[in-house]
Amino acid sequence: MSSKLSRSFYERDEVVQISKELIGKVICTNFDGLQTAGIIVETEAYNGRTDRACHAYPDVRTARTETIYGPPGYAYVYLCYGIHHLFNVVTNKEGLADAILIRAIQPIEGEDVMVQRRGKDKLQPVITNGPGKLSQAMGITTSNNECDLLGDIIWVEDREIKFEEEEIEASPRIGVDYAGEDAGLPWRFTVKGSKWISK
Repeated sequence: MSSKLSRSFYERDEVVQISKELIGKVICTNFDGLQTAGIIVETEAYNGRTDRACHAYPDVRTARTETIYGPPGYAYVYLCYGIHHLFNVVTNKEGLADAILIRAIQPIEGEDVMVQRRGKDKLQPVITNGPGKLSQAMGITTSNNECDLLGDIIWVEDREIKFEEEEIEASPRIGVDYAGEDAGLPWRFTVKGSKWISK
């Protein structure tokens, strides 16, 4: 059984909890009839009011962060270092900037499409074991910023894939050294031992 995550899943004010709950959910894309899907195995939570690592901290609206202030259950896709398209899901209520970066997935559908998009010759972890890599593999770009995740282009499903509490590891987020003491927050969640998580 699979069901698309509802708006209410994203609408809660517990960004860290939602980030953890997204582990095991399945992200799907459909571009020009090419469908891909992968199990989410790594996420990072960001809070716009208290977290120095968040683009919106300290609760500042800019052209770049406007999407995070929008309604929950939408995609926030931004360009990192001018080359990597990073895919986030917006949570909480409109006007409160929380987002979750999807960092890695385990491909389960459209693997051949993902391999081709990544310019590789076979399915291997390097296809999707990082946020820029998974976006490229799934066809997601900044043109999908503000995409409704309840639509039919990018969405997230519950396929009843469950990880036990002890199978999910919490650790500090990657590449946020600039965030001072917030860099140490254990807001990165990974599936313990998965070969698909980022290095």
